Amino acid sequence: MRLRNVKGAEEAIAHSIYVIQDPEEHKGRWNTFFGNDHPIHIEIGMGKGKFVHTLAELHPEINYIGIEMYSSVLYRAIEKRQEKELPNLYFIRMDAKKLLEVFDENEIDRIYLNFSDPWPKERHAKRRLTSPQFLASYDTILNQNGIVCFKTDNRNLFDYSVETIEESEIWNLKDVTYDLHNSVFAKNNVMTEYEEKFSSKGMPIHRLVAAHNKSSRI
Repeated sequence: MRLRNVKGAEEAIAHSIYVIQDPEEHKGRWNTFFGNDHPIHIEIGMGKGKFVHTLAELHPEINYIGIEMYSSVLYRAIEKRQEKELPNLYFIRMDAKKLLEVFDENEIDRIYLNFSDPWPKERHAKRRLTSPQFLASYDTILNQNGIVCFKTDNRNLFDYSVETIEESEIWNLKDVTYDLHNSVFAKNNVMTEYEEKFSSKGMPIHRLVAAHNKSSRI
């Protein structure tokens, strides 16, 4: 469950040097923002930020942007960001529906979706981060060899995601596992807060990678 009403969260976010206040101004110029031409990876719905912080520490040669719409959890990520100097990590507070307003075509190398809201009711299916609508946005902002990495504990959401990607004409499904921690993909896996919680209870974690090949459409 997400935190609610953390005192001082709104003000902290508005004044944080780690939160990009006007991300639309950097559309098409994110490498200029970071001051280098390193690959850019984004995590959509990063929560408290454990996953993206760990990646930024492990891979200084990659630029990371954590996207979160809830102030309470973004505030916790800011607190964590203040503990270490990570020039390759920044945050954006926004709804994922605004991706195309913030990122240009072919600008992103990788997208992480971790334990996204399942939106279980069918009438809310388009809000799922693996819906055709969101997949179309990812296809636009990812570069030619870009990929989407998705993890969840929710079997229904995972089955929906597998089916949606398989039915797509522009995405290739790969590295699918219904039990990540007992698979060949566990070796280099970086866990999120939710993942640690669920796996400690013996719940299987599902994972897939969706890759597209834009060169096939040229």
